[in-house]
Amino acid sequence: MYSDKVMDHFANPRNVGELESANAVGQVGNPKCGDIMKIYMRINGDIIEDIRFKTFGCGAAIATSSMATELVKGKTLEDALRLTNTAVAEALDGLPPAKLHCSVLAEEGIKTAIADYYRRQGIDPAPIVGCSCDCETCHGHGA
Repeated sequence: MYSDKVMDHFANPRNVGELESANAVGQVGNPKCGDIMKIYMRINGDIIEDIRFKTFGCGAAIATSSMATELVKGKTLEDALRLTNTAVAEALDGLPPAKLHCSVLAEEGIKTAIADYYRRQGIDPAPIVGCSCDCETCHGHGA
């Protein structure tokens, strides 16, 4: 059912935990399955110097979080924003169709953390990251 890479990233997740020196944090969740991912980044200039995650969810959610962090660590923000859920799933040698939503959450978690970084810099993230249509989260309305 799961590839060896999925099982490896589930059993031995990379970059797991909270990052105390984070200057970007994003949290996403899927209310249907209950998965929650929290991504912490330390960004210096335009480079993701360090990244960690905390995920509450199934094995596929943990594996996709782990792989997504591996794929963007050390990359520029521009490169990280090009990460797709398909790339995450392919890097894990595939996911069962019922678990593809986990790779979507991983992509969204990375982008949400980057959007948080831009907001902290006083920059509207929507033109750069895109809009999730969750205006309160994205633009801070009502905060």
